[in-house]
Amino acid sequence: MRPISLLTVLVLAGCTATQQEPRDPELVAPGEVTELVTGLDMPWGLAFLPDGSALVTSRTSGEINRVPAAGGEPTPVGVVPDVLGSAEGGLLGLATSPAFETDRTVYAYVSSSPTNRVVALRIAEDFRSLRQERVVLEGIETADRHHGGRLRFGPDGNLWIGTGDAFLPENAADDTSLNGKVLRVRPDGSIPEDNPSGTAVYSTGHRNVQGIAFGPDGTAYASELGHRTWDEVNVLRAGVDYGWPETEGTDGDTGEPPIFTLHPDEASPSGIAYAGGSLWMGALGGQRLWQLPVDGTEATGDPIAHYAGDYGRIRTVEVAPDGALWITTSNTDGATWGGADPRPGDDRILRIELVEQ
Repeated sequence: MRPISLLTVLVLAGCTATQQEPRDPELVAPGEVTELVTGLDMPWGLAFLPDGSALVTSRTSGEINRVPAAGGEPTPVGVVPDVLGSAEGGLLGLATSPAFETDRTVYAYVSSSPTNRVVALRIAEDFRSLRQERVVLEGIETADRHHGGRLRFGPDGNLWIGTGDAFLPENAADDTSLNGKVLRVRPDGSIPEDNPSGTAVYSTGHRNVQGIAFGPDGTAYASELGHRTWDEVNVLRAGVDYGWPETEGTDGDTGEPPIFTLHPDEASPSGIAYAGGSLWMGALGGQRLWQLPVDGTEATGDPIAHYAGDYGRIRTVEVAPDGALWITTSNTDGATWGGADPRPGDDRILRIELVEQ
């Protein structure tokens, strides 16, 4: 097997895959795993910068650290103000401005009081400080659990935001609530003209959206924590309802059905990323990395599990500029469900080469 380049990742974007043996020779698979960083405190969000380095959040401390492109000791950038920690809350997702080289801006999802919010942060030229420039969006109901928190810039240039139902299932079906939704705003917080509701709401009926990713054709995907029966991966469409709380996965007859369902014991999904014809999804309770073959809006094979139990809970998955995956573990966050005892060196960032079969 040979490492897959970023160019090859894009070329293989439409390839198909199954779980049968022998596998399609175009199916990519995880290759060499390299430990880049150890000793992180409750990492949650990770976002790459134009120079190949990455910023990573610490959930309850509100700190952001910078990790070199080749790994090694992270350096502190600063502390985001007004972070309110809870069982699942704190400083969560990050997204780098597409114009970072000129505006020095990253966006962060913050659980706070009186509501959760998305803020714009300006990073100093020397990466040694930050300041909050503005609140981009607020009014997302806060709670002890079900914050959502993932941010992602789409190919449309808009900022996509996954929220949770704040542990109140009725929020997901309430068109006046920002909770249990996927939201979409411009970088300045204004509402795109083609948002279906005329508000920040793009889609409804979600329980707790933990991951957002885009395929090479612009297809939007979201990973979502279910209750006790089914976790979901959905293709996001404007104005569509995804069924919660009346439907969970395929158990029910309301809402748009997901393209993948997995049992919470094997998944409890968090971050997702797209590379080489598959979605790559971190699992918290399932403590593994899932490979989900897709082609646009269609699943093209069965889910494939990697590293089951090897690294504990996996929180975030991102594609690095060189085409490799970076994943963060989540074993120091004191989770009472799907928990994993911290191991020496936790929490860590791992780099996973993608290789052609």
